[in-house]
Amino acid sequence: MSAKHILVIYPEVDVTKIAVYRNISLIFLKSIRHKPEALSVFANVIAELDYRTGLILEELKNNQIDLADISVVMARGGLIKPLKSGVYQVNEAMKRDLRVGVMGMHATNLGGLIADKIASQLPDAKAYLADPVVVDELEPIARVSGLPEIERNSIFHALNHKNVSREYAKSINRSYDELNLIVAYIGSGGVSVGAHHGGKVIDVNQAFDGDGPFSMTRTGGLPVGQVIDLCFSGKYTREQMRKLVTEQGGIQAYLGTKSLSQVLAMIDEGDEQATFIMDAMAYQIAKEIGSMATVLNCNVDAILIMGSIMNSKFFTNQLMHRIEKIATVSVYPIVNDLDSLAMNGMMIVRGEADIVEYI
Repeated sequence: MSAKHILVIYPEVDVTKIAVYRNISLIFLKSIRHKPEALSVFANVIAELDYRTGLILEELKNNQIDLADISVVMARGGLIKPLKSGVYQVNEAMKRDLRVGVMGMHATNLGGLIADKIASQLPDAKAYLADPVVVDELEPIARVSGLPEIERNSIFHALNHKNVSREYAKSINRSYDELNLIVAYIGSGGVSVGAHHGGKVIDVNQAFDGDGPFSMTRTGGLPVGQVIDLCFSGKYTREQMRKLVTEQGGIQAYLGTKSLSQVLAMIDEGDEQATFIMDAMAYQIAKEIGSMATVLNCNVDAILIMGSIMNSKFFTNQLMHRIEKIATVSVYPIVNDLDSLAMNGMMIVRGEADIVEYI
């Protein structure tokens, strides 16, 4: 069984990342990029299922990957019902919820569907998700919004939060369950900042389309009154407002680009607006980290920060000087979702993972 391979699938808006691991060693890696015109023919994300699946199978065949060697197909995503942290085998209930988007529709909803479609064609394989973005361990008090009709929910980078927390705990010979951690994931999409206590994320900003700091493409939390006015201004439809908040906000809105390298080049060239906006992003993330410290009664063992943006000396300095007095800070500028998924796949292969049934 140890010689079996793990296929990892990570669909994003305009790219499908795939990797094959033998045990935990990477033997194949590919990012299949999708041109806008290729995706425009599909009515919605779910309609892309056969198209993306076919491209993956073609890549595996062209690179002499023996499908018979694959025993685990691990996928990223998606927006299914809130659930506890763990590894889940893809079943009919999960596929139904991925298709209808019970918590929203995103390219990662394709993950479980593609994994299941491929696994069903293999002689000895099953499909799984691990710590999808809807992991929900919030304490009841964290759900209160201020309006009874609205309850705060948990949508964040759970896979990354959990993996880096366990990695940090192992590095100091402690158990994740006994640490109080603040974990911040600064992605190309959203920014999520969570308070970890007792091995659970007891509070976290809703990073998918809700509150928290702004990011490269998302607005984060906005002044509610002005948002209401904008919604009823006649300028935007409901879908346009959602796109504004999740794809056209943040750095993209202020600087006209979502490319981190371009923004950092602008700063190096002395662009005052770029410098100010990036400082504002660091400021908002620091504020969110500070608020999570109060959730933990200011008893914080460490702050863990993930994201390639931490390779920027400017951004790191602007963030660090605001938070370094709270607790020890550990930085993880290299975040590999594929490796994280493969680690969970290896636990399945070794029989070390408790497989949770999705209901």
